[in-house]
Amino acid sequence: MREFKGFRHGINLGGWLSQIDERTQEHFDTFITEQDIADIKAMGLDHVRLPVDYDVIEDEKGNPLEAGLGYIDKCAAWCKKQGLHMIIDLHKAFGYTFDPLEKGADREIFFRDADLQDRFIRLWKRLADRYASCVDFIAFELLNEIISPNIYEEWNDLADRTIAAIHEIVPKAWVLVGGIHYNSAASVPLLHKPLDEYVVYNFHCYEPMLFTHQKAYWVENMPDDLEMDYPGDLEEYRRSAREILKNDGGAIASDALTKVDGQLFEVLFADAIRKAEECNAPLYCGEYGVIDRAPVEGTLRWLRDIHAVFEKYGIGRALWTYKSKDFGLIGEHYKDIRDEMIRCL
Repeated sequence: MREFKGFRHGINLGGWLSQIDERTQEHFDTFITEQDIADIKAMGLDHVRLPVDYDVIEDEKGNPLEAGLGYIDKCAAWCKKQGLHMIIDLHKAFGYTFDPLEKGADREIFFRDADLQDRFIRLWKRLADRYASCVDFIAFELLNEIISPNIYEEWNDLADRTIAAIHEIVPKAWVLVGGIHYNSAASVPLLHKPLDEYVVYNFHCYEPMLFTHQKAYWVENMPDDLEMDYPGDLEEYRRSAREILKNDGGAIASDALTKVDGQLFEVLFADAIRKAEECNAPLYCGEYGVIDRAPVEGTLRWLRDIHAVFEKYGIGRALWTYKSKDFGLIGEHYKDIRDEMIRCL
């Protein structure tokens, strides 16, 4: 598989310019600093993924907000100084959000509304123009996660139009595009063939959700006292998914699966790997991780297994996440295994 050079071992900066708990000047100035970027470099990583919500960098009318853009500028400068690459990930767009905590939002209208799509493309053209001189170390990720399984052709068409608009400004800019159903690996085969050699297929992985999101307050039907370990018994995982989450358990429902261990990732990624190889496109996992309510030893086993598959197939990745947001690597929960976690990355 073709390598996504400079983006092999990374970490997310979630919670700084996206999914913000407290929208204050102090937050923006202190949540991520130059020292954090230096610390990430010292971990031996080669890039950061920077999630950004649209309303940090433009107002409700679509006018640019220099204050918010300035934080992207700072992060870019810090990364360049440390020799790190960086992905600008549009985590939330005007008219679209993946966030399950934003109740009542229409998850599909964005993909059928010409005005919303035109504004989306204008924002990406603005970002491409602003960072055109930085594409030797900055890549662009079009949109964080598409929830609905029903709009893959609409999304493909919009993604192609947006990639073409970006590449009119910066022809050699790397652009990441993910699929539907929360950017699942299984949706990668539904993506269009890349328009050119600078398109990267992107997916996220939090499987099995019963383990990685146990006790997560935002997951529908998730109890706050669930205890799951990894590896685990396949039938027990399937029973828990049916009885507790009221679904089939996602990836653990696959007939190709015989146990919940490293085999899960081989099965889960197989079609995405095949698609990337057929299209000669790099493959990248923009988010993966385990909640800070899961057993730490199980977390370490999960990370070792998923990283073994990443390494086997040359898949670049960025752990979710560096700080806070229930998954923060530098949080207290991971202190006993943090060094081993970093060695995995």
